[in-house]
Amino acid sequence: MSDYKSVFVANRIKELLKSQKISASKMLVDCDMNKNALYTMQSSGYLPRLESVAQIADYLDCSVDYLLGRTDNPEINR
Repeated sequence: MSDYKSVFVANRIKELLKSQKISASKMLVDCDMNKNALYTMQSSGYLPRLESVAQIADYLDCSVDYLLGRTDNPEINR
């Protein structure tokens, strides 16, 4: 996952949070993540574990590929 930019992932998450009118702090609490996770992603290049990225994707009802920038389509292909 080192090829994936944590700043990009954090920005995608923030865009989805804004469009769904969900606060970052609510999502982080609901996903049982550190309250500074998004800030850390943007400032120090931290990318959460795969399980956490998948949990965020499930929470925001989008694909992991969308969060990682592998697609511009947020829909989950099932």
